[in-house]
Amino acid sequence: MTATPAIPHVVGVLGGGRMGAGIAHAFLIKGATVIVVERDHESAAGAQGRVAEAVAKSAARGTLTETAGEALSRFSTSTDYDSFVHCGLVVEAVPEDYELKVAALKAVEEHLSADAFLASNTSSLSVTGLASQLRRPANFVGLHFFNPVPASTLIEVVLAKETSPELAATAKSWTEALGKTAVVVNDAPGFASSRLGVAIALEAMRMVEEGVASAEDIDAAMVLGYKHPTGPLKTTDIVGLDVRLGIAEYLHSTLGERFAPPQILRDKVARGELGRKTGKGFFDWTD
Repeated sequence: MTATPAIPHVVGVLGGGRMGAGIAHAFLIKGATVIVVERDHESAAGAQGRVAEAVAKSAARGTLTETAGEALSRFSTSTDYDSFVHCGLVVEAVPEDYELKVAALKAVEEHLSADAFLASNTSSLSVTGLASQLRRPANFVGLHFFNPVPASTLIEVVLAKETSPELAATAKSWTEALGKTAVVVNDAPGFASSRLGVAIALEAMRMVEEGVASAEDIDAAMVLGYKHPTGPLKTTDIVGLDVRLGIAEYLHSTLGERFAPPQILRDKVARGELGRKTGKGFFDWTD
């Protein structure tokens, strides 16, 4: 199977956690050759397993146009940035920390050809700020995928001030080729999705904190009354309370007091109640 013309033939992903593996899977099942680079061999093995599991689920649902084995034959993992040398696009998917992302993006850029594109999966950090640290900012864009990537139909395309018009149009075509819908936004704190999503989630947390209603009933109000697929608190559990706290702290620093993290969020993170990934957050995930 050949790659869909609208996506690069070879795509790299830096970071193979839940999001990185989901991004790798999205490009892989549309025909691209995909390389995930991780920090060590154990992490690379974990990424291999996550992508293989996602491909197997796609095969079981009948959404592949080839066998799972054929798809996985185009997938590999590595611990060496040199593995990105032939990529037309690399998507960075490391944790939401500005200094970490800058270091990662700079390291990746050193191994790319001059006409290759680089993207960040950041959900809130300044794409323009990240671009300013790169040698080729015109070739850089934000591609904010949503968790879980296979089920989500949205990609937020975030344009830095120096993102080229060519890349802006191309990024939208990649999104469409992946079978998703692009929302194109200019760089601003939290973009559109995180800014609105976190605002609702923080208010829901304050309501729990104040004893207005239970987490279950607050979420039910948003699901039944506003047709949200999941409520803001369950979504927070899925995203990770630590991730939501990091985003809220950044938005608080850039947009003011309305994004101040509630104490209940800080306390849960301090106790290690991070949501689905630890078995407990605003809900119990141990069953």
